[in-house]
Amino acid sequence: MKIVYFGTPEFAVGPLEALLAAGHTVTAVVTQPDRPRGRGGRTQETPVKACAMRHNIPVFQPVKVKAPEAVEILKGFEADVFVVAAFGQILSMEILKMPKFGCLNIHASLLPAYRGSAPIQWVILNGEAKSGVTIMQMDAGIDTGDMLLKAAVDIAPEETDETLCCKLAEAGSRLIVEALAKLEKGELVPEKQNDEESSYVKMLTKSMGQIDWQKAAAEIDRRIRGLYSWPGAYTFWQGKLLKIRKACVSQDTADGEAGTVSSVTKEAILVNTGEGKLILQEVQLEGKKRMPVKDFLLGYRVGKGDKLG
Repeated sequence: MKIVYFGTPEFAVGPLEALLAAGHTVTAVVTQPDRPRGRGGRTQETPVKACAMRHNIPVFQPVKVKAPEAVEILKGFEADVFVVAAFGQILSMEILKMPKFGCLNIHASLLPAYRGSAPIQWVILNGEAKSGVTIMQMDAGIDTGDMLLKAAVDIAPEETDETLCCKLAEAGSRLIVEALAKLEKGELVPEKQNDEESSYVKMLTKSMGQIDWQKAAAEIDRRIRGLYSWPGAYTFWQGKLLKIRKACVSQDTADGEAGTVSSVTKEAILVNTGEGKLILQEVQLEGKKRMPVKDFLLGYRVGKGDKLG
C-alpha cells in the first residue's frame, strides 16, 4: 500500500521501519519541525525524520498541519492510507478523509483507557500491571475512534517510561503491519469504544518531576520510573537540584521526618518518606553526570538527618 506516515519521537521509528520491511511504499513522512534540544540548545532533527532520510523518503515538517497551505501539500502525496504514531499535532477532518482508507493511529495504550498524549508515562505513574497498543481508525475526537487491533504488554517492576516505550514500539510495529494486511483483504472488524470505560491523561509538565517526600516510597519510585525520560524526578540537596535516576523501595518503615536521610551505606542512601523508605541508587547532581550513589558518596558527604527537598 501507499502510505503517508505521521510520527515524531523514537516510539514512531520502529513502526516506520516495519512498514518499509513489509514492502509498503511510504510516499512521504510528516513530522514535527526541528527544534533546539539538549544542554547546548543545538537544533536536532526528529528521530522519525532521521529514519526517513536514511531511506530517502520525502519529509514534510509543518508548523501547523491544519493550516491551508499544509493541507494542500498533503493532498499532493499519493496515499491509500495515512498512518499516525505519536505525531504531536491534531489532524483535521479534512486531513482524516483524504486517503481511501482514512487514517490509522498506533496508540500506546489499551483503549479506551489512557486516551491522550502521555499514556506510557501515566500507566507507570498509576502503578498499572499492563499496558499495550491499539490500532485505531481515527475520527474527530481525541483517541475516540473505532478499535481495530490490540496487543497487551506486561509492565515489569523496574520498568521506566523508556523501556516500556521500546516494548510498545515493538508491539506497535507488529500490529500495524498486521492491520494493513487485513485492511487490504477487508478483514478488519471495527469495534466501538465504550466511553464509560474511558480515561484521559494530562500532558506532562516539568514541575511534575519534583519529588514530594510526604508521598509513599512506592509512589515516589513510580514517579522516578515514569518520568525517567522527561522531565526526570528531582529534589534539592544543599541548595542544588538533584535528580534521582534510579531507586527502589525499602522494606523498612520510616524512622524519621519525610525527606530526611535515614542511613547511608557504601552504595546507597536511604531516605524517609511519608510511608516507608526509598533507597537511592543512582543520582545526578546539577551540572554533573549521572552516577551510582557509591561514586557520588566518594565526592560528597551525606549523613543521617540530612534534608532533601
